[in-house]
Amino acid sequence: MSPQTPLICEMDDTVLSPEKAEEVKLKARFPHLGAKPGGSDLLRKRLQKGYTRVWLPDAVEAWKPAELTKDYTPGDWALCLQLEDGTNVEHKIDPQTNSLLPLRNPDILVGENDLTALSYLHEPAVLHNLKVRFVESKIIYTYCGIVLVAINPYESIPIYDHDIIHAYSGQNMGDMDPHIFAVAEEAYKQMARDQRNQSIIVSGESGAGKTVSAKYAMRYFATVSGSSSEANVEDRVLASSPIMEAIGNAKTTRNDNSSRFGKYIEIGFDKNHHIIGANMRTYLLEKSRVAFQATEERNYHIFYQLCASSHLPEFKTLQLGNADDFHCTNQGDSPVIEGVDDAKEMCSTRKAFSLLGINETYQMGLFQILSALLHLGNVEVEERSADSSTILPDNSHLMVFCELMGVAYQDMSHWLCHRKLKTATETYVKPLSKVHAVSARDALAKHIYAKLFSWIVDHINEALRSAVKQHSFIGVLDIYGFETFHINSFEQFCINYANEKLQQQFNMHVFKLEQEEYMREEIPWTLIDFYDNHPCINLIEAKMGVLDLLDEECKMPRGSDDTWAQKLYNTFLKKSDLFDKPRMSNKAFIIVHFADKVEYQCEGFLEKNKDTVNEEQIIVLKLSKFDLLLELFSDEEKPAGSLSSRSKMTRPVQAQRDHKKTVGTQFRNSLHLLMETLNGTTPHYVRCIKPNDLKSPFMMDPMRAVQQLRACGVLETIRISAAGFPSRWTYQEFFNRYRVLMKQKDILSDRKQTCRNVLETWVQDQDKYQFGKSKIFFRAGQVAYLEKLRSDKLKKACVRIQKTIRCWLARKRYLRMRQAAITIQKTTRGYQARCLVVFLRRTRAAVIIQKNQRMLVARRRYQQQRSASITMQRLLRAYQARQTYRKLLYEHKVLTIQRWVRGWLARRRCRRSLRAVVYLQSCVRRMAARKELRKLRAEARSVEHFKKLNVGMENKIMQLQRKVDEQVRNDTSCMDVVTSCMDVVTSCMDIVTSCVEIHLWGKLQIVVLLQLNEQPWRQVSTDLNENNRLLITEKDNMNQLIQEQSQQIAGTAHAKDGMQLESDLCEERDHYQSLLSEYTHLKERHADLKEEMTISMITNKPGHRRTDSNYSSNESEGTPSSGFAEGRNSSDAPHQDAVDMSVLLKLQRRVTELEQDKHTLQRHLDKREEAQQDQVKNAEKQRTAGRAELDLEALKRQELESENKRLKTNLAELRQSLATVSNTNPGAKATTSSPGPGSAPYNVLLEQLNSSNEELEVRKEEVLLLRSHLVRQEVLKHNKVGGEEELNEDGELWLAYDGLKETNSLLVSQLQVQDRRHEEEVEELREEVLRVREENRQQQQFLSQSLLLPQDARIEASLHHEITRLTSDNLDLMEQQEKQDKMIRKLKKQLKVYVKRAEEYEASGQMERVAPGPEPRSPVGITRKERDFQGMLEYQRGDESKLLKSLVVELKPRGVAVNFLPGLPAYILFMCLRHADYSNDDQRVSVLLNSTINSIKGVLKRRGDDFETVSFWLANTCRFLHCLKQYSGEEAFVKNNTPRQNEHCLCNFDLSEYRQLLSDLAIQNYQQLVRCMEEALQPMIVPGMLEHENFQGVLGSKPTGLRKRTSSLPGEAVYTVDSILQQLSVFHATLIQHDVDPELIKQVCVQQFYIICSVTLNNLLLRKDMCSWSKGLQIRYNVWQLEEWLEERGLSDCGAKEMLEPLIQAAQLLQVKKKTEEDAQAICTMCSALTTVQIVKVLSLYTPVIEFEERVSMSFIRTIQVRSFCLCLSLCILCSLALLIYCHYVIELLFSLSLSLSLSPSGPVERPCRVTDASYGRQEDIFRDISLHPLPPGSGDHSDP
Repeated sequence: MSPQTPLICEMDDTVLSPEKAEEVKLKARFPHLGAKPGGSDLLRKRLQKGYTRVWLPDAVEAWKPAELTKDYTPGDWALCLQLEDGTNVEHKIDPQTNSLLPLRNPDILVGENDLTALSYLHEPAVLHNLKVRFVESKIIYTYCGIVLVAINPYESIPIYDHDIIHAYSGQNMGDMDPHIFAVAEEAYKQMARDQRNQSIIVSGESGAGKTVSAKYAMRYFATVSGSSSEANVEDRVLASSPIMEAIGNAKTTRNDNSSRFGKYIEIGFDKNHHIIGANMRTYLLEKSRVAFQATEERNYHIFYQLCASSHLPEFKTLQLGNADDFHCTNQGDSPVIEGVDDAKEMCSTRKAFSLLGINETYQMGLFQILSALLHLGNVEVEERSADSSTILPDNSHLMVFCELMGVAYQDMSHWLCHRKLKTATETYVKPLSKVHAVSARDALAKHIYAKLFSWIVDHINEALRSAVKQHSFIGVLDIYGFETFHINSFEQFCINYANEKLQQQFNMHVFKLEQEEYMREEIPWTLIDFYDNHPCINLIEAKMGVLDLLDEECKMPRGSDDTWAQKLYNTFLKKSDLFDKPRMSNKAFIIVHFADKVEYQCEGFLEKNKDTVNEEQIIVLKLSKFDLLLELFSDEEKPAGSLSSRSKMTRPVQAQRDHKKTVGTQFRNSLHLLMETLNGTTPHYVRCIKPNDLKSPFMMDPMRAVQQLRACGVLETIRISAAGFPSRWTYQEFFNRYRVLMKQKDILSDRKQTCRNVLETWVQDQDKYQFGKSKIFFRAGQVAYLEKLRSDKLKKACVRIQKTIRCWLARKRYLRMRQAAITIQKTTRGYQARCLVVFLRRTRAAVIIQKNQRMLVARRRYQQQRSASITMQRLLRAYQARQTYRKLLYEHKVLTIQRWVRGWLARRRCRRSLRAVVYLQSCVRRMAARKELRKLRAEARSVEHFKKLNVGMENKIMQLQRKVDEQVRNDTSCMDVVTSCMDVVTSCMDIVTSCVEIHLWGKLQIVVLLQLNEQPWRQVSTDLNENNRLLITEKDNMNQLIQEQSQQIAGTAHAKDGMQLESDLCEERDHYQSLLSEYTHLKERHADLKEEMTISMITNKPGHRRTDSNYSSNESEGTPSSGFAEGRNSSDAPHQDAVDMSVLLKLQRRVTELEQDKHTLQRHLDKREEAQQDQVKNAEKQRTAGRAELDLEALKRQELESENKRLKTNLAELRQSLATVSNTNPGAKATTSSPGPGSAPYNVLLEQLNSSNEELEVRKEEVLLLRSHLVRQEVLKHNKVGGEEELNEDGELWLAYDGLKETNSLLVSQLQVQDRRHEEEVEELREEVLRVREENRQQQQFLSQSLLLPQDARIEASLHHEITRLTSDNLDLMEQQEKQDKMIRKLKKQLKVYVKRAEEYEASGQMERVAPGPEPRSPVGITRKERDFQGMLEYQRGDESKLLKSLVVELKPRGVAVNFLPGLPAYILFMCLRHADYSNDDQRVSVLLNSTINSIKGVLKRRGDDFETVSFWLANTCRFLHCLKQYSGEEAFVKNNTPRQNEHCLCNFDLSEYRQLLSDLAIQNYQQLVRCMEEALQPMIVPGMLEHENFQGVLGSKPTGLRKRTSSLPGEAVYTVDSILQQLSVFHATLIQHDVDPELIKQVCVQQFYIICSVTLNNLLLRKDMCSWSKGLQIRYNVWQLEEWLEERGLSDCGAKEMLEPLIQAAQLLQVKKKTEEDAQAICTMCSALTTVQIVKVLSLYTPVIEFEERVSMSFIRTIQVRSFCLCLSLCILCSLALLIYCHYVIELLFSLSLSLSLSPSGPVERPCRVTDASYGRQEDIFRDISLHPLPPGSGDHSDP
């Protein structure tokens, strides 16, 4: 047994029900408590019996369940017990206290939502209840009075999504299962109701889930309340969580996301209870973690997020790396948290920063400072001596730190290793040792991080601050729980001090609530004292307490931890019972806290309390150029510049004093401020429990749980509750539960008196209970006693029922066995006879099978042999053929090779011979040449040769001189010619330019014409442009050359060098020759282009082509440079003059041609202008023809009117003739109706009509033409200027001629129409020919492919092809048939209209022929005329608003439903619509319909919450829509109308689009109707279907705790299932009264029952107290009442029962047996409408209410899951097989259908017409077009929470 076991027994107030045990407990735990002891008879009486269940203390599991094996008698020294595993133990009883073991609660109370509902309130009961809920039921939340106990599950569970939030929204706290959302809803509701601020205090040790709980509470407020503006304040409030987690949370050995600071967040609300802002206060940040982390721990998350994001471009300047590279992040050897991606978390942190308004610049500044801290931690300090140290000058990390922080390297490295000391007279610098330097470095890092933390918190508060005035707030306190470790230091001391303060506030609040409850119920209650930890708090914070002594020691010059410890010993040791000293240590002390004793080590207290940092280091930082760093330290330098001198003297002293406040003092002040805030609010408590230290999901360590339960105050709540009356029942609940203990005569009308009588009868000690105003209060253990009495009574009843049922079952079994024996005998004998017959049949069948099998084997063997031989023959012959083919191919290739080789050899010999011959010839010729050369050389040396050469030299010289003179004269004339040529060229250029301008319009046409051959013409154009460019260049060169030559000629008129002049003249001649040749070439090219253009214009005349706009005709203005080489060597000097004259002549001819082209283009332009004028004239003629057509139309109308009158006269004559015929026929029956179709008169009438129509068609055009001529003549008469009265003969002839022209144009138009028709027919024939050709090609292709297939495949392919063809043909025929049917229906409709008009004409003719008689009209005729109404309501245009105001806007549905015809507004609106249609006024129709729709929408918008109004307009909208359909004239709707109803059809407008709008309006009405029903039914469903109990005394609920309806308002309405039925009856009666369509009423009922089922099932799955056998019986009874309601109103077949199927199955699931695998199989088969998740949820929540019920084991739940999975898998397989079978059946059906259609001689069978509902004739159409709310076939999925 552990050393704490006696303490457990003493601390527990419910361990001992006896008087003495309670007194001992109270005195031991609460020395100053004055409680009234109670009696112990009950406990001793129960312990005297065997098999009493108790709790046995255990050192490992804290408590173990056991049973008494031997009766206890007073005076026994030990209890004989047996554990659950069968081990027998003895428990010794303390003779002094005589304390007995705590009793176990009944099984039905185990697993309660509220711990205060337990009958025995003590530590083992609380622990066991939490363990059952957490481990077995996987429930993490439990109530303990006003406290919510939350156990960390260590895995994600889906209970926090938006659906759960909305499920808890608006619910009372005790109505739903325990949840953090229930606490948040309670706080929100009390804030709104009581107008008082609220607080949610979340506490617990590290790893218990405090941060997550606080986060979910804030998420609930953000989701439920929302923000009052568009700023999304709730998003910013939630965005603060990831930031604070990043900078304030770290991984510890107990928690991966431990908050290393406390925070209190105030969420502000406005008057409308919307979030407007928030404010955060933080407490006691653990700064030491920045510099040191224990093993398996991490630094703050933000450092690891930075290292994980160091690869980003914006972080390159921070020079970060892996977290293992930095001393600040690698000490714990655990840089990675499993399942956490630090890079992603960094993205979330940055996103949260941005959402809170911290821009990128500030963010990078923050990250820069944090990176600098990482580098500062890596700065290494070298030891110089024992008392001094230094930092190397090239320390890279310090350089990076200084660079990031913007400080000087030398200053920082100096002051990290030195310290400035100040005395009264001097100041000197002292070096620091290595240890002190490292401490100074770490202190600087911690100080900077604390400043950064405070800066971020301030900016978050600034971002969350609102300009709107705060009306109220809800505070969420996330603070550290009680901590005790192996080594406890200053941080644990402050944490435990804070928890002492919170526990004091908690105890006062709990005790206050208890006393208020007792006083409110006016029961006698002694105001007992309660345990108060005020002495412990005084020990810490009072004057000269621990904190004061610590601050005093910090002020001492030589204060140390040892001297402070001695002061503590001297002050408190042996003077305070709560302070103690360890035996083996002089540097530690012990404080007895409310939870446990804690030993604190004094080492480090002073240093952490002072929190000192080197001032010189701060000064260096303040000199930084980094703005954000200066902003962090700006609060430390705030001098009072504008104050008085006195202020200047006193303020720095005060600031210095404030600055030197110790950490303990600051924490005490902030804690006092927090307590003041909490005391001003209504607190709500959430205690988080860490189940184990291994972080295993859903596993509980009992010892750790007990330790935390003591520390968090849960047991204190239990003790305070147990000191008085922990169990409490309302009178009605007590009556319902313990009705079985009463007799019929004991039941009175006064429930309070009835309960009093029962308790006085069964409980003799009146101190065990008290009667309040509305509740009964019981002491601990009394409820268990009453439960035992109830269970004993029920056991007796069960025994009697079992006896009777077993007798009945035994007799029934006997009768069944007797009947079964007779049946077995009969069946056996018949079976034997059938077996004999089967044997004989099988024998004969076996013989036949053997015969056929042997025959089949022999035939198969023969077929195989035959096939093998054929295959071998085929292979052998194929092999021989291939060998022959290869041989022939080889020989052919050999011959080819030989031929090519021989040819190559012959050609090679030929080439060699040719080269030899050529070589011989060259040698011979060379020899001859050499001989000739030698001969010429010999002759040249002779004198005769020189003489011959000099003969005539003088003459030649004279001739040359003469030629030179002539050349000079020629040059002068040449210059004149060149000048004239230049003038001619200039004139040519002007002419060409004008030609280009003239050609502009023609070129546009040419460009259009050349578009077909765009690429070739573009190439030609490009070439011509290039030539033009070259010619222009050459022209310019020529001009320049001529100018140069003219200058040379003028300057060198008497030149001496004749040879140079001759060469120049030669060049000129060559140049002119080249120009001439190029000009000739371009002329020919131009002629070719013109010819090609003419051809293209002829060939492409119908269309227009367009080419490049850069094309030009200036090709002849230059010559390419390539022509010079051709012309230089092609001319002689003697012909120079002729050449020059020819050039001039050619240029003149070119000018003439260009002028001709100009004239030609001018003529073309004139022609085009004439064509445009012709087009204008044609347009004018068309307009004239249009006016003539209008005149023709007017004449046609006149002609038709005259023709109509003539037809009327003919018709009257025909009827008169028919009447004479009928009078002459005496055998015919007299009738007053017109002859019907098919009769002889009718046929005669048709023949006459046809003949008259043909005659009219023939003569109509002639008449119209003549009349148009007359009209034109009259117009000309009026338009004459001279006012002549008569036309002359020429005018008449002109008019006749004009008439003939119009006649000709009309004939031409007719011929054109006929030509178009002919062309269309020809085109159709061509398409048909192409289609036939394509079919033939496909057939040939199919035949060619099918010939390659085997015979079977060929047959199958041909069949498939034929089926496809026949199917397509059938589809075409069906389409044609549908078109013909539509045409027939259209013709029938037209025929009916013609018949109707004929009858009207007949009636009008009869009225005209009737002459007025002398006698007055009889009243009978008047009555008949009144009955012949048209069904229309006339109204004036513009009266729509008045009409709709009276008919829609101001109409009261109740008055119409009671006094008038249902649907009257719809009928009136339709009659008005018929009048608008009859008037053929489309504007009135559209205005009336649009105004009607808008008016109905407006009424629904204003009174959409009134069910009567919505249902009234739903009925009228549907009625109006039915009228539009019934009288639309469409075949689908008028099929069942009477002839009279068809007469009222709309005839002028198609209102299908408005029908769609009305259909959409009806859908909106229906949806609004559903919302109205849901709002009315929602508050009734859960109380009526689940909470109300119809079977009182049998289905009583279990005992409930304090949370049951604690927040419900007094005077709330009590709803039962009768309330639901009454509301449903009101809905149904309203729908019937408004004459809603029956089908729509059924659909509404289905929707109502779906709402009831879904809401009930959702609440059933969210409430554990509703999942019991008795509640299942109650649900089935309520469902039966709903089904009876359906039967009474004839709605049993509407499908509403199916909507209740999930609820019925859930109720059956609560009642069936749940133990064996057969039960699991039955459940899976039965609950087809529920999902596996829903089934498992119901089984997990199943809670016994009586002792006969048992909980569902986890193994059974797992069996359900496995079987459900197998069942789903088998269903999927079956569905797949069914789908395959269905597809195969459809294919076979289509195949057989195609065959039947192809073989049927009569073609496809006409499809039967769809029969519509006959209710159109009664104006009661079913609401078919409105798509109602889609309801799932199984509502199980929608019922899943």
